[in-house]
Amino acid sequence: MDFQEEISKLITKETKQPATLEVPPDDKLGDYAYPCFDLAQQQKKSPVLLAQELSKKIKADFLEKIDTKGPYINFFIKPILLATTTIKTILKEKEDYGKQNLGKETVMIEYSQANTHKAFHIGHVRGTSMGESLARILEYAGKKVLRANYQGDTGMHVAKWLWCYLTYHNNEPLKKDEQWIANIYVEAVQKLENNPEAEEKAAAINKKLDEGTDKKLIDLWKNTRKLSLDAFETIYRELNTRFDYYFFESQVEQPGKYISQQLLEKGIAEQSEDAIIMNLEKYNLGVWVLLRKDGTALYSAKDLALAQQKFQAYDVDQSIHIVGKAQELHFYQLFKTLELMGFPQAKKCHYIPVNEIRFPWGKMSSRTGDNILYSNFKKELLELAKKAITERNPHLPEQELEKRALTIAIACLKYAMLKQDQNKGIIFNKEEAMKFEGETGPYLLYSYARAHSIINKSTKKKYQEPAIIHDKEKQLIKHLAQLPEAIQQAANETEPAIIAHYAYQLAQHFNEFYHHCPVIGSEEEAYRLQLVQAYIITLENALYLLGIDTLQEM
Repeated sequence: MDFQEEISKLITKETKQPATLEVPPDDKLGDYAYPCFDLAQQQKKSPVLLAQELSKKIKADFLEKIDTKGPYINFFIKPILLATTTIKTILKEKEDYGKQNLGKETVMIEYSQANTHKAFHIGHVRGTSMGESLARILEYAGKKVLRANYQGDTGMHVAKWLWCYLTYHNNEPLKKDEQWIANIYVEAVQKLENNPEAEEKAAAINKKLDEGTDKKLIDLWKNTRKLSLDAFETIYRELNTRFDYYFFESQVEQPGKYISQQLLEKGIAEQSEDAIIMNLEKYNLGVWVLLRKDGTALYSAKDLALAQQKFQAYDVDQSIHIVGKAQELHFYQLFKTLELMGFPQAKKCHYIPVNEIRFPWGKMSSRTGDNILYSNFKKELLELAKKAITERNPHLPEQELEKRALTIAIACLKYAMLKQDQNKGIIFNKEEAMKFEGETGPYLLYSYARAHSIINKSTKKKYQEPAIIHDKEKQLIKHLAQLPEAIQQAANETEPAIIAHYAYQLAQHFNEFYHHCPVIGSEEEAYRLQLVQAYIITLENALYLLGIDTLQEM
């Protein structure tokens, strides 16, 4: 039984108006509360008086009592009924617990967007983690989700890399090594700075790539492109991320040029110093360059073609772009241009900005090389995780140590990225994020493992209805019951941080229950074991939505 929904129905039956309930901040104020402000305004009554009148009309067998506190009607569910109903629901639904049906629309989420010939850095981890988490949340909400990755495999950054390799590393064998690839790009940027002659050579390589006539150059591009993409796939597997569709700049370059020429012919775009631009100044969006004066396409033209391809080929109802906040203006320009060109799905395109990650010493930059590669940072986290595991279990076999350390390191990294609201920046402190207490990924894994250890120590598995509900038990049960609501809110607000905070609060309630309510050997052991099992299922589902694997032993 969904008690919140049933109470809403009872209120609606009396008021003929939809009723939205709140969860009071204090258990003493009830399990659910109905604020009477809006209804009182409609009926031109005092909200306090209306609350008193309405509370007397509502009755239900599952309610222990109803009282009022000013303009609020407070509803108290019978504790044992709340406990047994919640636990039985979770144990029955298991991995499906929390799933909603908020509509069957098809949503394409584009995220990660790591460019070939560059590093996969920590900044990519935040967008990748957020995209995968949002995809899982929307799937739990009943949507059909298409995961898409749009990667820059052509353009000036590739031309610069190829120029540097051909000029300074031509005798070196190609390497499937993220560090090696990233270093050549950084070297290219540094050597091209204040070097107009070299810039012209890199631009000439970009032009040749665009024309596709230099077979030797194209072969080098294809080979180095594959090395980058293969390195990324290893990272995606570690981050519990997958994609249904891959889009590449090289595939939308020519269509982007065609669209840009069409916009020019129709008078929507204009020519300026031999370049094709969108003048969006009257919309306070500045000038958006589509094609350079040499005819090569910029991100802008390619994004127009990408938008058409997404909607025409995959019949999506909504297209979500999860991209760094620095690209905010670009996406507003994109959406306005799609609108001006009469693209029918322009209003179905949405942008979710991902703010930057800083470290205690400052921010990263792939241009200067002051960047943190994912692979290097992962090694640092692995060492911290191994140290923490070894302190607790010094005789763990090496293979198992590596497995657990990787799970903990990824949980540490992803939770730190996802617990922060997407519009806020992150200052990442690895020592803080790796702690086994506080709002961290390792803390959640530790709480999950502790719950499993309780189950493993007991032999009583049969459910038994409790005689009485302890306050700490009720707090845990109420939070267990709120997962569906948290998923609905996270889906509606496209915000994984809601699930991250829910998981942390759930673990806190469990640990309070654990300290105040003995399980093994207590008179309520059989019932409390089922409560612990319900906690395991619920936390595992919440962590799944964050893309975090679990460990039964730490």
